[in-house]
Amino acid sequence: MKTIMGISALMPLFALSAHAQTTNILEQHFGNDTDWYRDRVPIFECSDKSITDVYYYRWKIFRTHQRNVGSNGFISTEFLDNVGWQTKDWASINDASIFHLNEGRWCRDPRYKQDYAKFMYSTNSNPRQYTEAMAAGVWNNYLVDGDPDLSLSLLQSMQDNYEKWIDERFDESKGLFWIAPLQDATEYTIGSIDASGGKDGFTGGETFRPTFNSYQIANARAIANIAKIKGDQAVADKYNDRASALKKRIQDDLWNSTLNHFIDRYYVDNEFVKYWTPIRGRELAGMVPWTHDVPDDNEEYSKALEHILDSERLAGPFGLRTVEPSYEHYMQVWRYEGDHVECHWNGPSWPYQTTQVLTALGNILDHYPTSAKAISVKNYISLLKQYATQHYNKDYGTLDLEENYHPDTGHPIVGLGRSHHYFHSGYIDLIMSGLVGIRPRQDDVLEVNPLVDTNEISYFRAENVLYHGRNVTIQWDVTGDKYGEAGLKVQVDGQDAGSSDKLERLEIKLERETVPVSRPIAKSIQLQADSASPKVNSSIPTTDQQRVHDVFDGRIWFWPEATIINGFDTPEGNADEQWVSIDLGSSQQAKRAEIAFYQNTEQGFDAPASYRVQINDGGWKDVEGADYGKPVANGITEASWSSASAEAWRIVVKPQEGSRTRLVEFSLFE
Repeated sequence: MKTIMGISALMPLFALSAHAQTTNILEQHFGNDTDWYRDRVPIFECSDKSITDVYYYRWKIFRTHQRNVGSNGFISTEFLDNVGWQTKDWASINDASIFHLNEGRWCRDPRYKQDYAKFMYSTNSNPRQYTEAMAAGVWNNYLVDGDPDLSLSLLQSMQDNYEKWIDERFDESKGLFWIAPLQDATEYTIGSIDASGGKDGFTGGETFRPTFNSYQIANARAIANIAKIKGDQAVADKYNDRASALKKRIQDDLWNSTLNHFIDRYYVDNEFVKYWTPIRGRELAGMVPWTHDVPDDNEEYSKALEHILDSERLAGPFGLRTVEPSYEHYMQVWRYEGDHVECHWNGPSWPYQTTQVLTALGNILDHYPTSAKAISVKNYISLLKQYATQHYNKDYGTLDLEENYHPDTGHPIVGLGRSHHYFHSGYIDLIMSGLVGIRPRQDDVLEVNPLVDTNEISYFRAENVLYHGRNVTIQWDVTGDKYGEAGLKVQVDGQDAGSSDKLERLEIKLERETVPVSRPIAKSIQLQADSASPKVNSSIPTTDQQRVHDVFDGRIWFWPEATIINGFDTPEGNADEQWVSIDLGSSQQAKRAEIAFYQNTEQGFDAPASYRVQINDGGWKDVEGADYGKPVANGITEASWSSASAEAWRIVVKPQEGSRTRLVEFSLFE
């Protein structure tokens, strides 16, 4: 039996008792940094501890990769720190933008996804550095928040970007997009390796790929949907027609009936491979069409699902393989960074494509009734649990997601300093839209269809989920022993809205609300250490300038790994005051600061005994009317003062006796 109600009244976020429980859960996972997460993340738990713990770890990854770039707000980064192929000076890379947007759509603060989407379509970004599904990502955000303003504001930019893709990478004779695997963010594929004669595969090997063409279908559909909201039927028809034509070409030409899989065909023509011939094996990339709801629902295409369940094909014991072991060059290595193996997609398990596959399976199990006969919710949960386990370093047992993994051992492969806590995949979205089962929609309906194997997951609860501006709670309990009531329950704004004795689809009508957005602008951002302005300095002349720059680079994290140190350190065994300063190039008004201090007692770091903010006004002097919050370790310390205007600002810190201070970030606000 199921019960459904209509919901209209906006209720408080949560009752006092629930608030206390929420605070305890957040403090357990986020410690002193809880204040950042408190009003931003939905609460989630389930009977599988690893799935739950990884959920909160992924919010740490999300928070870590929100870089404040000043007047442009926040962007999501892929790597914690700079890499040579980023878009300078910002450190953006567009290949994982769909994951950044899909994860961000569940953040209760809309600013991050909005700032990021606007930035990625701006002239400061490189929206075609790699293949992308950014328009689809923006549309996906609209389906969750119900506010079309962001999508409408970017509609023309989306069209411009799509047209440039056509100019640069579209083969009119075949009606398909082509790309080198490296520009598809997947170097060393079957296509690129074989196109080199088995000698390399880092570059070259241009092919018509099911990935890129699926992205372009998703982008075209998004543009069409947004244009329809705007009332521009001509644009909607144009892009719907493009999506339909691409879908036909993918199904007619990229489906291989011998391999029963979507595979590449060659665009390149050389001594080793010929134009339009298919590659010689299956890749995990062939599952991506379902990630974007491309294939028809039939028994023929559903045969591809067999391969991701077959241990001799794409199903590794510790992760999905990107290529099958039968391939001649499976797991062969050509490229190194020093002694470390570099990125290859000829077998290693990548969270990037695992996310795509789990999203695809979520779609199949939700709305592909024929194809769903070839896969089960049990298979889905098994792969989700395997993916959650992959987040744990096998040597240390700590949560540290890296670039890729050996599918037969579970150990990270690349393992470079840049690799820690890598934001190149999704997980939060898999939990919310998959396990919890929120299927975002354009209309005023909350649709819930949880994907849960009750033999593996006996309960789950997601609360404070912001959907169409409303606060949603979804709860499942097999026996009632956990929450006092068995079955599936849905609340909206604290009111009962729907229920069922069993796991089944619920649809609940609700009116949408608009969520206000606050956008304070940090005035003290230095994008790169060698930026002409602003200039930074410190009390220790021998300090690496990069470490001083860290204090003003808009990045905040508290991870302990020695290869990703972030901030300015006071000298060991010296409790004297030390300072870092920034010259903004012109006088700027500010009246408060957000400060981040690092703590790791094993490494000898703790919050300072005290700190002061100063301005240079004919000499350094303390700001007037200061209210200095108690120094917070591994969290945000807030300070305020009577509004002051100055070109040069600095923070002075006094370490505790016997400890060093690491100043992670110092941000000034008006």
